[in-house]
Amino acid sequence: MKKLNWKYALGEILIVIIGITIAFSMNKCAGESENSAQKQQYLINLKNDVAADRERLQQIVVELDRKIETATRILPILNSDQPDKMKIIGDIFSISTISNFSAKDITYQTLINSGDLKLIDNFELKTAIEAHYSNYKVMMKDYERQENIHKQYLGNYFIHHVDYDAFKKGIFGFEDEKLLKNIIQSMNGSFGIKRSATKIGIESCNQLLLTLSEAIEQEN
Repeated sequence: MKKLNWKYALGEILIVIIGITIAFSMNKCAGESENSAQKQQYLINLKNDVAADRERLQQIVVELDRKIETATRILPILNSDQPDKMKIIGDIFSISTISNFSAKDITYQTLINSGDLKLIDNFELKTAIEAHYSNYKVMMKDYERQENIHKQYLGNYFIHHVDYDAFKKGIFGFEDEKLLKNIIQSMNGSFGIKRSATKIGIESCNQLLLTLSEAIEQEN
């Protein structure tokens, strides 16, 4: 009888062990499946973010090309005796607008702040993502350079050296044309620097988009 009870008890223990093992394996598989799905969604969201960034950067290049062309055209007219100065008033104001860029980095910041970056176990992919957003920081320094010229010099000029009432009378209201010409010359240089930085940003987007597309395809 004791022998039979011992066998029964051993069988019960084995059943419990097997049940725990199966449950653990199922939970592990479910966890891995959930992590895989979450990782896939992160990659898709990242790809969408970077694609949107690239589109905006491409627009900025077009805007900067237009501003460089306009600045180059009006510079010879400023501080000169040419009679058609009134025609460039709109051009001067048009190049005074700033082409802003704000990275769509919500997905990236979520990965960092939540600790979910560990889900991306591909070292090259993780490095490519981090390098891309570091490239943005370098690019934005050139953006800030141009913005500083606008804030410190152009903005000050528009406040202290422009007679807005003169425009209504058909008079060229920009005073101290030499100063304005120097400011626009500086702006034109900053446009070129910003344009080069933007193109580097676009190339960074292209490279990361390619890497993300390959990673997403591998996950499927």
